[in-house]
Amino acid sequence: MLTDVDLPENAWKVSIEPSGFEFETKPGLSLLLAAQQAGIRLPSSCRNGTCRTCLCMLKQGNIRYQIEWPGLTKEEKVEGWLLPCVAVAESDLVLEVPDAISLL
Repeated sequence: MLTDVDLPENAWKVSIEPSGFEFETKPGLSLLLAAQQAGIRLPSSCRNGTCRTCLCMLKQGNIRYQIEWPGLTKEEKVEGWLLPCVAVAESDLVLEVPDAISLL
């Protein structure tokens, strides 16, 4: 389990529910790539914010998108849905990703 003491400066902790997986991400790195670097596979396909294969729920925290308009409606954004292939953390996060698996 990652603690704030374990995180390098300018890194955010991302927790995945319901698996309990955790990884760190740095500013500007997509959540999908950060997860992969930590040995966690999140569902994905296009990696550019259009196919919605990686669609998951943001339970806690703040993100921003690397592209102007990802493949989400305004309503979906308000409800907390996000696309980790084009999203970056702006705080510690809790994501609900039922299909996440460990590659380690």
